[in-house]
Parts: sequence; structure tokens; C-alpha cells
Amino acid sequence: MAEFTFDIATLWAFIIAFAVFMYIVMDGFDLGLGMLFPFFPEKHDRDVMMNTVAPVWDGNETWLVLGGGGLMAAFPLAFAIVMPAIYTPIIAMLIGLIFRGVAFEFRWRTTRERNLWDIAFAGGSLIAALAQGIALGAILQGIHVEGRHYAGGWWDWLTPFSVLTGCAVVAGYGLLGATWLVMKTTGDLREHAYRLSWWLLIATLAAIVAVSLATPFLQAEYWRRWFEWPNILFTAPIPIAVAAITLLLLKSLADKRDYRPFVLSLILFAITYAGLGVSMFPYIVPQSVTIWQAAAPANSLFFMIFGVAVLVPIILAYTGWAYWVFRGKVDASSGYH
Repeated sequence: MAEFTFDIATLWAFIIAFAVFMYIVMDGFDLGLGMLFPFFPEKHDRDVMMNTVAPVWDGNETWLVLGGGGLMAAFPLAFAIVMPAIYTPIIAMLIGLIFRGVAFEFRWRTTRERNLWDIAFAGGSLIAALAQGIALGAILQGIHVEGRHYAGGWWDWLTPFSVLTGCAVVAGYGLLGATWLVMKTTGDLREHAYRLSWWLLIATLAAIVAVSLATPFLQAEYWRRWFEWPNILFTAPIPIAVAAITLLLLKSLADKRDYRPFVLSLILFAITYAGLGVSMFPYIVPQSVTIWQAAAPANSLFFMIFGVAVLVPIILAYTGWAYWVFRGKVDASSGYH
């Protein structure tokens, strides 16, 4: 295992990891909301659901641009190796996001074809979420690298494990979407969202357990990282934290605390994301290329850090302001047009 040193390349790895996490949790709940459309057949409910994310949904994807662009600029070798390995799921994700974005606007402007745009909204959300999970699994299971190039096949990304991680992301995003609706809506819609949250929490926990059990068998290094002494002293708190947050989440759903389920779901995502980091770090291409091997020249990294130091606080500020302005329950009688 590569020795840990904190330098500019490590800082950039954390910046990109932060941007990716922000995208996962912020775009995750509106993708989850889209996937839940079939469970809310009434037009009024669907209108309210879309109104809950209308002020913020397009800004959420800023973090995807920052994460992807930062990876290309700061770790060009990793970008050149990883992208050919996951071209297909990435293209599928982009197509899903396009359908989701177009449907968001068009369904308000038509009556006759509204059901078709609802299908596009739900289908695009599902495709994007599933593709993201499959891409994650394809990276985590390892990429065939020879020298400085991707040496695998066109279908290497498609394995039982990548499909499992795809389903896990779908379940997790669904949980975020359902708890978001609990937080933002009232009446029968809120009650139905509570019922869905129970089932989606069970599905998410089952997926977390399945992925956690499968991952150590992918690479010998994963097994050593999680289970060998003394590493287990540092990794054991992660599953313990997952169990603790799960209990709190179950209690908050039982007590019908409207805001807590969403916040606790975000914390659950953060803990599992930290577990992913424990498995991968310091490799940016698992077991093949470390962050230091893939990093751009130090002068370039230092130059770009000044831009990020300005850009990230601005993004955080306007994102926080948008969520603050549109806080609280959504008024079912008004909305996006």
C-alpha cells in the first residue's frame, strides 16, 4: 500500500471527493423524486413533487461539473484510464439527465403529452441513477491497466457486482427522494412518502449489506484494509455508525419527525461514502494508479487551487442561500410554471 503523505495532490483528491459527494446527495434526492413518480399517479401530487425541487434542481448539477472537470484537470492520467472503462454508463447517465431536464420543462407546457413527459422524467431519473451506480461498481471492482492505458474490453463495466451497486444507488436515491418529500410536503402526499420511506430504507440497508459483503472479495487489498489487524480498529466504527444512524432513522420515521429522516439519510450516505474512501485511498484507479501517480504537475495544481478557493465558497454560498429562501413546506396551490 502506498505511503500516505498530505500534499497538493492529496488536497485535490479531497476537493474532488467533496464535489462528487455534494453532487451525490444534492442531485440524488431529485433523481430519487423522479423515480418515485410512478408511485404518485395523481397529477396534482406530481406537480407538487416537482415544485419541491424546481428552485434548486439545476444548480445541484454544478457539483458534477466541478467533480468531472476537476478530475480531468488535476488527475489527467486517471481521467484517461477511467473514462474509456465506463464510457457506456456515463453516456447512459448523460442521456438520462437530458431526458430528466427536458421533461422537467416540457411537462408544464403541454396537456396532451404530459404523461409521456412524466414517463421521460421518471425513466431519465432511473437511468441516470442506475448508470451512476454501475459506473461506481465498475471502478471499485478494478480496471485493467497496462502501462498508462486502459487495457480492458468494451463490456468490462457490466458485471454482477456493478449491477448490484447500480441497484444500491437506485435504492439510496429513492430513500433520499422519499424523505425529501416527507420534509417538503403535507397531507396525503406526505403520508404516502412516509410509507415509501420505510420500504426504501429496508432496500437501502439490504443493498449496503450486500455491497459491503461483496467488496472485500473483489481485491485482496480491500480485505486487508477492512479486516486485518490493526486496520480493523479504524474501520470498525464505520459499520457501527451505519447501525446507529439506521436506528435513529427508524425512530424518526416512527415518530414522524418530518425533517430528521432526510438529514439522517444524508448522514447515512456520508458514512457509506467514507467507507468507499477507506477502501480506495490512496488509489484513484483501484489497485493500479495512486493519486500521486495520476496527478498533474505540482505547479498546475497550485495554480488551479486559487480558482477553486474562490469558486467553491461562491457555489456553497448561493446554494445555501437558495435552500434557505425556499425552506419549509411547499404551498400546493402555487409553483413552477
